[in-house]
Amino acid sequence: MRLRRLLIRHITLPTTVHRFPNCTLRQTSCNGVRNGSRSYASVSAAELQFGQPLHETHPHLLKAGEVTPGISAVEYALRRSKLAARLPNNAIAIIAASDTKYRSGAVFYEFHQHPDFFYLTGFNEPEALAIIQKTGDDSTSPSGGEHIFHLFVRPKDSKAEQWEGARSGMQAAQDVFNADQVGNVNELEKFLPSAISNASEVYTDISGRNRGRTMFSKLFSGPPTKLEGFPKMVETASVKPLRPIMNELRVVKSADEIANMRLAGKASGRAFTLAMGQNFTKEKHLAAFLDYQFRMYGCDTNAYVPVVAGGDKALSIHYVRNDDVLRDGQLVLVDAGGEYGGYISDITRTWPINGKFSEPQRDLYEAILTVQRKCITLCSESADVTLDKLHNLAEEALKEQLTQLGFNLSGGAMETLFPHHVGHYIGLDVHDAPGYPRTSKLKAGQCVTIEPGLYIPNDERWPQHFRGIGIRIEDSVCVQSEGPLVLTTEAVKEVVDIEALSDR
Repeated sequence: MRLRRLLIRHITLPTTVHRFPNCTLRQTSCNGVRNGSRSYASVSAAELQFGQPLHETHPHLLKAGEVTPGISAVEYALRRSKLAARLPNNAIAIIAASDTKYRSGAVFYEFHQHPDFFYLTGFNEPEALAIIQKTGDDSTSPSGGEHIFHLFVRPKDSKAEQWEGARSGMQAAQDVFNADQVGNVNELEKFLPSAISNASEVYTDISGRNRGRTMFSKLFSGPPTKLEGFPKMVETASVKPLRPIMNELRVVKSADEIANMRLAGKASGRAFTLAMGQNFTKEKHLAAFLDYQFRMYGCDTNAYVPVVAGGDKALSIHYVRNDDVLRDGQLVLVDAGGEYGGYISDITRTWPINGKFSEPQRDLYEAILTVQRKCITLCSESADVTLDKLHNLAEEALKEQLTQLGFNLSGGAMETLFPHHVGHYIGLDVHDAPGYPRTSKLKAGQCVTIEPGLYIPNDERWPQHFRGIGIRIEDSVCVQSEGPLVLTTEAVKEVVDIEALSDR
């Protein structure tokens, strides 16, 4: 059974891995693809260097059998089988890794792997390509679609690695990441044309992903370099989008994915609660504190650029300058979260800078919290709701609350006061499974945000004592069969709890 072979291959790695020396023992065919003969001398895995942490080199980060934190080689293999099971016979799926992005000159941004590529491979280096080649009828395989997993990566290069750090290389692509066939990414043009021409259909999202979405970026980015011949290669092929299939796979999380998101949520929530009990005078100091605490509590990095908005800066939904002062008597809205093993948490809390809510602040805050609680209780498969239905329920409930507070809601007022959706899917992306419809019924295993908010402009249409206040309350929630699992519960949100923190 193919899956058993993959599992055994990974489990034997702690004892030995096989290294191809730079000599004729490397059995590489003329098209740059290596098949898996393993009759060579072995060395301890701990003595080797790879392009990302492994259990053998970083046992404090990964358990035996894991390719990335919390996710095993078996789960990655099952994901590829599930993808293959959704492909027609003899079709291929082509998924590209992210490339290194540069801030200016030789100064690069922190690398972030393309989520689809990461989901299927666990390989966390740039300049790589995965091909899932459907090879048999689904009924012949108990684990899903029979397939060949091709992985093209950068070869080991001592000079490049002296500057850029270790690469995993082609042999690790086989022994660690369980590729059936591996190749040098620099030799793709020798392999891709025949793979494409022999396929019944080609599923990919590469075209259109290489260049930016704005006219400015299209003007200055120039043509892609690594796959500039790809559009020509698929010119006569039957090409279909891979995104709908990947969305179906990614939107429902496994138990291990949920565990990773719970860990990220717990760490991030604790950091939020700790921040609420501190005294900050500048937005950037609060942002730096959270960044540090996310990592200290166990996250790898920030999940996204945080919003730290004091006073009326909170009226901008995605205010990320974080460069103003925090003033006594105002609120601060913080939208931030940590990331663990590639999986994100997404939290928003709003609290008084001086530790005590004024009466208008409390009234508006309690109104939003009441609506958020109601929406969270409906995050179950048995509730038979969609995200769009939850949004409509949230909007109606907010209307009721605002009417009681004296707001005139005529003339499309809610479009101004509550301009965003109440939630979105989360996972490897902050907005996970992009394009997956919010009109679909919530299913057990899906993870979403619930984030009602109100943003009261500084103009005469609104009650004076509420003007300039922006409040959002957001949690990450896992949908279960009969009830919600709040992934970020460590971030306190009750008024009494928030005010108690300032008394410590």
